Amino acid sequence: MITKIIDTSDIESAAKCLKNGGTVVFPTETVYGLGADAFNPDAIEKIYIAKGRPSDNPLIVHISDISDVSFLARSITPNAKILMEIFWPGPLTLIFKKKDNVPDKVTAGLDTVAVRYPSNETARKLIKQSGVLVAAPSANLSGSPSPTICEDVVSDLNGRVDYIIDGTGCEIGLESTVVDVSGNETVILRPGGITLEMIKEYIPNAKLDGGLIDEKTIPKCPGLKYKHYSPKAELIVVQGERENVRKYISSKLNKSRKAGVLSYGEAEYENAELIINAGNNMEEYAHNLFSALRTFDKKGITLIYAEFNIEDGMGVAVRNRLYKAANHNIIEV
Repeated sequence: MITKIIDTSDIESAAKCLKNGGTVVFPTETVYGLGADAFNPDAIEKIYIAKGRPSDNPLIVHISDISDVSFLARSITPNAKILMEIFWPGPLTLIFKKKDNVPDKVTAGLDTVAVRYPSNETARKLIKQSGVLVAAPSANLSGSPSPTICEDVVSDLNGRVDYIIDGTGCEIGLESTVVDVSGNETVILRPGGITLEMIKEYIPNAKLDGGLIDEKTIPKCPGLKYKHYSPKAELIVVQGERENVRKYISSKLNKSRKAGVLSYGEAEYENAELIINAGNNMEEYAHNLFSALRTFDKKGITLIYAEFNIEDGMGVAVRNRLYKAANHNIIEV
């Protein structure tokens, strides 16, 4: 397959590709997505093949207008209406009871469907011009870190998809927050840019899924069923007070392994092959995490130590992705 890499001035040709059953990678405000017509099972199968994604892992359907929910959801609960009004368009995915016409290939046979209304202008234009609703997971090979720059999309999917749109966006850097609003409770299944604290301002009894509290339990959520976000290098999360974290990592670094450090704030390590600063707050950490993990791989690093300290807000989403990327290889100091 020959992949056409285009810029945002040529959205029309990519939109026609989607309408005709093809696959298109496009930027969003979270990460790049790999899209196909949500109501075309043959097109959806191309997503799973391109990513090497297990077919029992459901997809998120992206819409270009809030009214599009009516094509997908059997009913909209009062809490769902509140979240749609406050946070859409934006980095929030809502899970509804699905209509019977939504293909099982999209929902992995579940009776619910995940829906997102992105705020990224390129994404919305593409969906609107295509005339279809677009099922789209992150545009990476299954299991690897989600891409936030076009270069990383090309590295993973060139020759596997029809179109890649090289566009701006991905300001957040982590996938959308996923909230189950299909029943009486409002439950966050995957943390992201819309935090629990932000949601509780409008729905005070909203809560985190048990799988996010007990990190060894797998959340019932699109994109989190399998090992995910992992670099090729071994990743170890070292968490605690900054001084203790840095003392521990320094004691473990030696020249026998090509080791790198993902620091939280500026840091110096005498025996580190590569140091990447994830940022000075959790919003910056989230934005930089996936691209940093990919950079370590590009530089041939075989062991990564990640500095971390547990925080609320955006820190919940960073912890979720970082722990999974490390396959729960965590050291408390």
